Amino acid sequence: MKTVLITGCSSGYGLEIARYFHAQGWQVVATMRTPREDALPRSDRLRVLALDVTQPESIAAAIAACGPIDVLVNNAGIGVVGAFEATSMSTVREVFETNTFGVMAMTQAVLPQFRARKSGVVVNVTSSATLARMPLAAAYTASKAAIEGFTGSLAFELEYFNIHAKLVEPGYGPTTRFTSNGGARMEGLIPEAYAPFAAPIFAAFGQPTVLTKESDVAEAVWCAANDVSGQLRFPAGADAVALAQSR
Repeated sequence: MKTVLITGCSSGYGLEIARYFHAQGWQVVATMRTPREDALPRSDRLRVLALDVTQPESIAAAIAACGPIDVLVNNAGIGVVGAFEATSMSTVREVFETNTFGVMAMTQAVLPQFRARKSGVVVNVTSSATLARMPLAAAYTASKAAIEGFTGSLAFELEYFNIHAKLVEPGYGPTTRFTSNGGARMEGLIPEAYAPFAAPIFAAFGQPTVLTKESDVAEAVWCAANDVSGQLRFPAGADAVALAQSR
């Protein structure tokens, strides 16, 4: 029986990914900063562990507690929407600590066991913001674009050890709590001078023509985790697929 460790499982994509892999018969280690046992079904194939990807000691403790894993899904992430001019560098660093350095730290933590077994898959969840320009999301897009470059290079160097690195690129899905989990972080990030520019953008965000469902992302992660073709990118959701095809 294979084991998957997933970060950021308290809600949204991570929660659905955990449910999906469990339904396929896998052993699932669902991690989150503040464990919520009630979010997932009780099962001898499912464990919920505390994990903060920005804290090295938390990463080490979680890896040690869950034992050998076959697939790592780096899903944990935070969002920020606002004018870059008004975004403090402390906020930019906060976003990178989770979205970029957290992914790198988790990957580095599992590679020794993957290399020893000459098998394993790292699936990094990024964003369709890396496929097309997204206004008012410069810091967020930069943090995810860094992981795109990181994963592409990583896939090349790990192929020697029969280890695979994959990207899943979700489209726009409000149910991910992209903004609701970062209200304090985004307060005051639309200065008065930017208000006329931002108003129609926020209106469009509120009435999207196409939405990426949580199930779309879970299915894409499943495909990436089990892919043997060498494919690197897996857009998730009709909008992300359309953006990927238009590039």
